[in-house]
Amino acid sequence: MSSTESSTYEGFTAEERAAMKEHAKEQKKAARRGSRADKAAEAERDVLAKIAEMQDSDRIMAERVHALITANGPALAPKLWYGMPAYALDGKIVCHFQPAEKFKTRYATLGFSDQAKLDKDQMWPVAFALTEVTPEVEARISALVKQAVS
Repeated sequence: MSSTESSTYEGFTAEERAAMKEHAKEQKKAARRGSRADKAAEAERDVLAKIAEMQDSDRIMAERVHALITANGPALAPKLWYGMPAYALDGKIVCHFQPAEKFKTRYATLGFSDQAKLDKDQMWPVAFALTEVTPEVEARISALVKQAVS
């Protein structure tokens, strides 16, 4: 293997390491909780607290996305996933909201996992850039969430 600068492995970024540490804390915390109802209630509180910590534009979008997902995918359970608001079905993540600030990107992202039933043909989008949640965007998110859990 040549030792050119472009192929030098520099490891995980500080943001990636922080996300992994958050995920480890989430796993430990979930293991300590009591009943299933207690776990669900605390997980939702954790998601709402994480959203409340976000910067203005991310927080405003995350609040709307959270409301849309819980309204259109009532079977989805809110939980933190690598420090991001996520929504699971039977314990498996279906979708998540990644704030722009988390990885210092220019837009927030609504992402869907392979558990989401968005399959169409041989290729389909699984992540969507969000810069603003307009009525049109709300309608699209609602439709995607309904399809993802159908």
